[in-house]
Amino acid sequence: MEGLDKVIHQPNRLRIMAALLALDPDERAEFTFLCDLLELTDGNLGAHLQRLQDARYVMIEKKFVGRKPRTYIWPTARGRAAFEAHVEALRRIIAGASED
Repeated sequence: MEGLDKVIHQPNRLRIMAALLALDPDERAEFTFLCDLLELTDGNLGAHLQRLQDARYVMIEKKFVGRKPRTYIWPTARGRAAFEAHVEALRRIIAGASED
């Protein structure tokens, strides 16, 4: 379908991007927060984040806070634009379906 982003179109990646874009532009989501919010396993979320990172739609930062590892994720400008274009393509599809 024209205008749909093949990376974002997968349901879990669409949900990940929607959750990340709900953040303020200067905010970052913690990996465990996304796991809990989206009810995904660590491995499943990690695989989807890798795909989004490969497309340069998200940035991932791993660091230690005290002695605990933390992973933070946030959308890039490219990811924000891709998500907005994908949502607009979905809106066009819905509008076309309601006209029939």
